[in-house]
Amino acid sequence: MRILITNDDGIRAPGLFALARAAQQLGTVKVVAPDRERSACGHSMTLRDPLRIREAHLPGLENIEAYEVNGVPVDCVNIGLTIAYPEGCDLVLSGINNGPNLGFDVTYSGTVAGALEGVINGIPSIAFSMATFVDGAPLHFETGELWVQENLARLAEIAATLDGSLINVNIPAIAYQEVNGSRWTAKGKRVYEDRVEERSDPWGRTYFWQGGVVVMRTNDPNTDVYAVNEGYVSMTPVRVDWTDYAMLAVLAEKEAELS
Repeated sequence: MRILITNDDGIRAPGLFALARAAQQLGTVKVVAPDRERSACGHSMTLRDPLRIREAHLPGLENIEAYEVNGVPVDCVNIGLTIAYPEGCDLVLSGINNGPNLGFDVTYSGTVAGALEGVINGIPSIAFSMATFVDGAPLHFETGELWVQENLARLAEIAATLDGSLINVNIPAIAYQEVNGSRWTAKGKRVYEDRVEERSDPWGRTYFWQGGVVVMRTNDPNTDVYAVNEGYVSMTPVRVDWTDYAMLAVLAEKEAELS
């Protein structure tokens, strides 16, 4: 199996190393990742600036062909399919992200965007994230690596059957023996309060800092937010096609009535 790995935390991120080690059991792994952190870049693409590529050396993974790109995860997937796997590959993996990608966060996530670009290119794709809930808490990438080792073959088979969907995996950042299992889930609600903060620089000029306090709504047991909060790994199929088909049918019916 030919596997392409990317992320949004950069080529030197420990989560990427963990994912690459775990993925080697399935076949040939090649890495194409940003040269620096690109978190929350979403499904953006570099169009107005040239992309520069350099060979990279991953400590402890010298057998893996790797490249760093001065772009975002979407760029990395497309560059990877140009220089690393010009004949195409069988699986795109993105992560393991430094933090959760739950609920609405998937729309901002560069990690999920890397997998999304794989799906757009017709390749089964999976995104992985470590779900921490307290700033400064241990990320437990060793838990993520062990879980991926045990479950990647199964997930890859499932991903290959999905038409236009990626699998978004969130692994609770706890000791491996404390993980309660895994669940297939829907996207939950993870929103931010007081997102924009107004500040002043040393010269008295106003600027704004965006972030805010995360609010997790854990009352729906079918969601990724609930599952991870309960110590389960959440696995969510996410479609590329965002069309609201139920509403489309309603609107078409109304249009027919009016005409």
